[in-house]
Amino acid sequence: MNSNDCLLTVDEAAERLGTGVRFIRRLISERRIRYVKLGKHVRIADSVLNAYVEERTVPTLRDARSRFGKAA
Repeated sequence: MNSNDCLLTVDEAAERLGTGVRFIRRLISERRIRYVKLGKHVRIADSVLNAYVEERTVPTLRDARSRFGKAA
């Protein structure tokens, strides 16, 4: 999280990921995603959502094969 990061509400985070609010709340309760607690309010940094999506992005077969180089 950086200082220029925008903090999103749970509703905004769910909309950004295209999921329901319940999914975001489950990620928070299972501590699978970083969040900021401001009193009783919960906020999620924009960069945290970007990192979450990046970590779970599945590479294409072409990308996966190119990591291993050419066969002998």
